Amino acid sequence: MKREFRQLRLSQLDRNLELARSLPPRPSGGWISSVREALGISQREVGKKMRASGQAIQQFEQAEAEDRISIRALRRVAGSMGCELVYTLVPRSGSFAELAERPIRERATHDAKSVLHTMALEDQKPENASQLIADEANRRLNRRKTR
Repeated sequence: MKREFRQLRLSQLDRNLELARSLPPRPSGGWISSVREALGISQREVGKKMRASGQAIQQFEQAEAEDRISIRALRRVAGSMGCELVYTLVPRSGSFAELAERPIRERATHDAKSVLHTMALEDQKPENASQLIADEANRRLNRRKTR
């Protein structure tokens, strides 16, 4: 993907990040069971709409609770209850842009520390080592953004 389009995509994802983070976590028993019970419908009724048995719905509920349901199955069950499946990926911390920058910063830090180590062996280690590491990471990020 071209760099400018990649940057645009990262900024689009980051704009939606607040909304995605505000979504509630999945209930411990899973969404299928929670929604079905809240709607007051039985497993058999959901199964009937899907042309499946109540036992199949029970298996879907269990599979979801154990993180082994497919997205396709989850979408089918949701649709049979008049719902839409919505899912998202969210960085564990920070933004998507920060997540994309992390490997560049880590490599720059590694490389700068290696040079600083060599300089220290030659009794030439600079006073502002941490600033030099940060500057190198920023230089690489800026070079990457302008290409």
